[in-house]
Order: sequence, then C-alpha cells, then structure tokens
Amino acid sequence: MRNAGLGLTLWSLNLLKPSPMEIIVVDGGSEDDTINIAENYDITLITSPTKGRAFQMNDGAKLAKGDYLCFVHADTLVPHDLVTIIEKTLHNEDIAGGGFISLMKGSKNTRWGTSLHNYLKTYYAPFLFRPYLFFFKGLRLLFGDQVIFCRRSDFWQCGGFDANLPIMEDADLCLRLVAYGRICLLNRVVESSDRRVAKLGSLKANIIYLWIGILWGLGVSADYLKKFYAEIR
Repeated sequence: MRNAGLGLTLWSLNLLKPSPMEIIVVDGGSEDDTINIAENYDITLITSPTKGRAFQMNDGAKLAKGDYLCFVHADTLVPHDLVTIIEKTLHNEDIAGGGFISLMKGSKNTRWGTSLHNYLKTYYAPFLFRPYLFFFKGLRLLFGDQVIFCRRSDFWQCGGFDANLPIMEDADLCLRLVAYGRICLLNRVVESSDRRVAKLGSLKANIIYLWIGILWGLGVSADYLKKFYAEIR
C-alpha cells in the first residue's frame, strides 16, 4: 500500500454512513510515512511479513470479522454510502462479487480516455478470453482500482488472492469467484489517482495496460508481466 493519498482515503472511509464494521490497513514493510499517516485514523493497522498486494490483502482478510470484504487501494476514494451499496448488492444470492466504475483523476486532469478504457476492459477482456464464463456465468473482470467486494465465505472458499501472482491477482480472483455467482460492475463511481498515467503519459500508459491484458489473456505468466507493470508504478 502506497502512502500517496492515503490520508485522504482513510479520512473518507472514516466518514462512511453507515460506518463499516472495521477498516484494516495492511502495510507491506514500507519505508515511507504510511504507518505514521495510518495511525492518525480510527483503523486497525497490521504489517504483513511478506510484501506484495496479494499477500497483504489476504492478511487483511484473515483479520476481518464481517460477512463482507471490500478491498480499497490506498489512493482511491469511495462513495459515502459504500456499506449500503455492498449490502444491497450481495443481498442478491446470485451475485458473488462486484466493483465500481473507476474514474482516474489527478490534481490537474481527469483521465477520461483511460477511465473509459478501464471501464470497457471489464467487459471486453472476459468476452475475448473467457467467452463461456462471460455469456453463461456472468463474468466481469475487475481490477484493483475498481474496489472489489465479495462475501468473506466465498473469498476463502475460492482460495482468496493467489499469493504467487505479482500482478493480475484481482482478475484471477474474479475467474475463481464467478463459480459462486455473477460478478457485477455497478453503475457507481470511485476515484483513483492518475500518478502512473501522469508519469508515462496517456498514450504509453494505455498501450502498456492493453498489452499486459492481452498477454495475460493468452496465458503469459504473471512474473513476466510484472516487468511491464514495474515501469508504471
């Protein structure tokens, strides 16, 4: 978890109405001021013994006590009624999990093109690479910036995040979670930082995102794909 925007994210989570049962921050042994920032808020803070998003999110899920899990990146802002949205969505037993439309924003720009691509990717990626699951099982491929949520029981029954994956662990989770019900993309928006796009430029960043998605869909190992992803962090 990076500390860019972490304070704003935790501030917004503490203002949710109704309040969540718990807010768990998992630090991966960072050397910045992540811990100092997190300690200023009403949260539970733990340090994962192993770095990596999949490890850290699994560690947080192990500690969670509620029936539902929601995974929020440190630079993402969620709707004020997040808890109600999740409860209403998962009340439908045909739905196993869901996420939101991610709007990528920075201090100067809203990345409309990249945001649109990320939205469309949720549909075209499963349509192209897992058509049976797309048409007959209700698969949508969600990614971390889309604030994935699901039932805690289903999360662990399908094995949680694959800790062996350094990238695409979120899409991989959707492939296994769909065995328990549809994966839905809600018509609500979350906001995430554009720092990666700002660093590389919109064209290069979107080409990298697209290339990673294609290679993953064709079965290229996540360890190889990490080489591309490392350039945009």
